[in-house]
Amino acid sequence: MSKTTLVVIIYIIGIIIGAFFLDIWGAETNMKKGFIALGWTALFLIGLFFADRDNNPD
Repeated sequence: MSKTTLVVIIYIIGIIIGAFFLDIWGAETNMKKGFIALGWTALFLIGLFFADRDNNPD
């Protein structure tokens, strides 16, 4: 399994946990939940960058 696939799987698991347990996409959202989702996506993009950088032989 490649590092990129692992990062994507971890991100999807985090999205599912956020949807069910943190109610990120519920009717009553606030700034805290929005920043949590934004931060999780930022960590995903950083993880993808480093996983892809390690895969390239350049």
